[in-house]
Amino acid sequence: MISVIKDTWALMLGMLLLMLGNGLQGTLLGVRGSIENIDPSTMGYVMSAYFIGFLGGSKLTPPLLRRVGHVRVFAAFASLVSAAFILYAAVVHPFAWWLLRLLVGFCFSGIYVVAESWLNHSTSNETRGQALSLYLIVQMSGIVLGQLLLNVADPAGYNLFVLITVLVSLSFAPILLSTSRAPVHDTATPMSIRDLIKASPLACFGTLLLGGVFSVLFGMAPIYATERGLTIAEVSYFITAIYFGGLIFQYPIGYLSDRCDRRMLIIAVAAIGALAAVFALFINNSFLLLLVVALLIGGTSNPLYSLLLAYANDYLDADQMPAASGGLLFINGCGAMSGPVVVGYVMERFGIHWFFITIATLMALICVYGIYRITQRTYDIAPEDVAPYVAMTTRITPMGAEIAIEAADEAQSADESEVNTKAPEQ
Repeated sequence: MISVIKDTWALMLGMLLLMLGNGLQGTLLGVRGSIENIDPSTMGYVMSAYFIGFLGGSKLTPPLLRRVGHVRVFAAFASLVSAAFILYAAVVHPFAWWLLRLLVGFCFSGIYVVAESWLNHSTSNETRGQALSLYLIVQMSGIVLGQLLLNVADPAGYNLFVLITVLVSLSFAPILLSTSRAPVHDTATPMSIRDLIKASPLACFGTLLLGGVFSVLFGMAPIYATERGLTIAEVSYFITAIYFGGLIFQYPIGYLSDRCDRRMLIIAVAAIGALAAVFALFINNSFLLLLVVALLIGGTSNPLYSLLLAYANDYLDADQMPAASGGLLFINGCGAMSGPVVVGYVMERFGIHWFFITIATLMALICVYGIYRITQRTYDIAPEDVAPYVAMTTRITPMGAEIAIEAADEAQSADESEVNTKAPEQ
């Protein structure tokens, strides 16, 4: 691990600063929208723009990389993000915010592609898995810590918007000043959505609904918390609990995933998330219970994406897995685009409790469809053929997903070779 840090410290430091800024910007915008009396329905459209931009960026960035190179693309996207963050406070209007969120989502998609390409180029086959794990930990830690920065200044002023602009601007320096040679962009051949659905209907349907859950959680949670009457500090702790749950539950769910029928685990995790959301409807004045619910929902929804990806990989050849991960990311993005719009509308029309009702409904549908799929297909995957569980977030691009799957496959093959070597002679 020491060698990994030595080789990738510039990238990791840059990503930490980047995620501090990006983690705070969504929460800050949601809180500022409520302060400016922008209704939840309108804010739903604003929040959905990030996911539309991210999805578009994942498709349009690769041709840009091949045409002008990583450094120019990274620098261009970085400057646009910095400008967008400061313009949030300068132009307080829903349509302007929608355009800026669209731009930010598009640019961050490109920035992640560049960062993950650099990660792939800067590590060897032996250290790539460790490097990616560190990268994901840094990503999630930055987002979690970013929520706490909401408490350092008044969201109604300029200071927090200046802070996220400065954080993002500083994050570019370690990466752009790195002495590593710019990598060559190369990704796996895409897998058609039709073939992916045929291989694993549960993974595709579950990922689509989970996209809605993610966008509701990370787009509308600040708006829900503010409309509920929580203080600024409580809003930051509430959002932190969601992200922190996703961080601490990844390993135990991954451990179980490699030792049981993954469909049963998908059903159980989705059911726990749905029940936690239903329980939230009966919480009145206990902020501590609200934090527990946020921890459980975040702790079930985040690992569920990795679990669905692992289940899909059980029915694919090794050379199909990286392409399938890109397809599932696209499906997840399609679900994410509509989540904030729908929940913003129902919160405005029927009340803020529809924030949790929407999450409960989506998680319950994943659970019910999983039960249905058990009646349609027998899980007859031999233990030695089970695809490795790879902890992953939807902020990772197809490039990063490809690195993760290949690293996990190499690690699994190495473990199997070691077991065979140590097996006693008969």
